[in-house]
Amino acid sequence: MFLGQFCHNLDDKGRLIIPARYRDRLVPDGAYIMHGFDQNLMVLPASKYEQISQRVNQMSLTDSNARLLKRLVFSTAEKIEIDKVGRFLMPQFQRQFAGLDSSLVVVGMGDYFEIWSPEAWGKQSDALRQVQSDPDRFAALNLSFS
Repeated sequence: MFLGQFCHNLDDKGRLIIPARYRDRLVPDGAYIMHGFDQNLMVLPASKYEQISQRVNQMSLTDSNARLLKRLVFSTAEKIEIDKVGRFLMPQFQRQFAGLDSSLVVVGMGDYFEIWSPEAWGKQSDALRQVQSDPDRFAALNLSFS
């Protein structure tokens, strides 16, 4: 599982060193990087990306939202090659989309992880702090042990 937050830097060539505890989940089958839903990037193990791509491919081509999602999932995705040191080259168009320069924040999301600019992650952190002042915010999501 991908957990926690890590502050990292891109090297001069635009490569990111994947946090050591994340590498074991990515190295056997590889991974994909794609645009996220919140001006961030998502890195998914190949098996998770393939599950999503299969579901998207089953959606109706006549549904405009399905077509938009299909464009997001396929046109922004790249298979990443992880070197022996645990680095991968982040494509320039993805760095531009997420507003990444050299510093970034890697955030665990369970089945995948996200990459954020420090500024955008700061806004997300503020939103997370506000959750504590609104305990009913997630009530409809039925987060229970059963």
